Amino acid sequence: MNFSLYIAKRYLFSKSNNNAINIITAIASLGIIVGTLALFVVMSVFSGLKLFSLSFSNDFDPDLKVFPTKGKTINISSVQENQLRKVKDITVFSKVTEERVLFYFKGKELVTYLKGVDPNFTKTNVVSKNLFNGEWFSQETPEVVVGYGISEKLSLGLFDFNNPFEVYVPRKGKAIIESEAEAFSKSRIIPVGIYAISEDLDSKYVFCDLELAQKLLQYKPNEVSAIEIKMDSVADEEKVIDKVNSIFHNNVVVKNRSQQNATLYKMLNTENIAVYLIFTLVIIIALFNLVGALIMMILDKKGNLKTLYNLGAEIKDLKKIFLFQGSLLSIIGGIIGLLLGIIIVLVQQKFKIIMITSTLAYPVVFSVQNVLIVFGTIVTLGVLSSWIASSRINKKMLD
Repeated sequence: MNFSLYIAKRYLFSKSNNNAINIITAIASLGIIVGTLALFVVMSVFSGLKLFSLSFSNDFDPDLKVFPTKGKTINISSVQENQLRKVKDITVFSKVTEERVLFYFKGKELVTYLKGVDPNFTKTNVVSKNLFNGEWFSQETPEVVVGYGISEKLSLGLFDFNNPFEVYVPRKGKAIIESEAEAFSKSRIIPVGIYAISEDLDSKYVFCDLELAQKLLQYKPNEVSAIEIKMDSVADEEKVIDKVNSIFHNNVVVKNRSQQNATLYKMLNTENIAVYLIFTLVIIIALFNLVGALIMMILDKKGNLKTLYNLGAEIKDLKKIFLFQGSLLSIIGGIIGLLLGIIIVLVQQKFKIIMITSTLAYPVVFSVQNVLIVFGTIVTLGVLSSWIASSRINKKMLD
């Protein structure tokens, strides 16, 4: 066995004659355990909150979405549609058209998105399964499905034939406008369903038939705003993106879920990093106790170190004793802290002890990645602290 490691283990598991050193060592160990526990639990909580925040957009957004590189529309031919159907990893795709327009109901106005969708949309999206009231609209009709937030803002009910629900879309062209009819394409629509997913999404979309949206926006039958794609669960995302780009001759931009919500992902990742750095700083402060404990241990064992030096031990071997001792203390404390943290996280996942509301438990996620990050952090900082303390040993001190 390595000489320095053997001595370090003896010092680690034996009490010092100086009771103050034992107390400081215990405090340092407790600081490592609590710091590791706190860091792991907080990272697990933020992983849970991130997953919870993304669950709404992940349910709503398609696996892949095809956008035009220039302008607002994509021209898709029947040949390209057939080519997309033949791509093995594409389960289904939907053509959609969306644009910000003006809605009017009983003296109230609201500017939000009109989204025209084809019959395949309900296969790529779960919005039809999240209807708060009513039903999904029928194709080739003026029926629409609105968000819960939109219905509240406009005081809008379903199947209200006495009060018209109207949509106004600016007409294309550069001619002089002399009347409202020349300025806007107008249509009366019938709300038949209300969906409820999240606060943002519920206030964003009014869904209608694709042909109705194309007519209002003055689009040609082969013009769409985007194509939403649902992939097979085992599909290779990069290969599918390459195939879609080749079908459209690289004249489109294909985005996955994270790219569709780049701002949200960036915000959540930034928060996660900020929390990690804050709690890492807490651990660094706690490790000052470890440095102090090791320095006091060095002073306490000065006579033993001098004896070992006179017997032929080198200065570097004596430094390694306390480097190993501090590192072992960090590793053991880190393991204990992680085990306690894992127990807390798993108990919360299974028994839902802490609740946000009466029906919603505080979200936590157990992740092996978090385990490795926390353990790597505590061991790295522990080794660095031990190296700082052990560097106090030199020939001058022994003499």
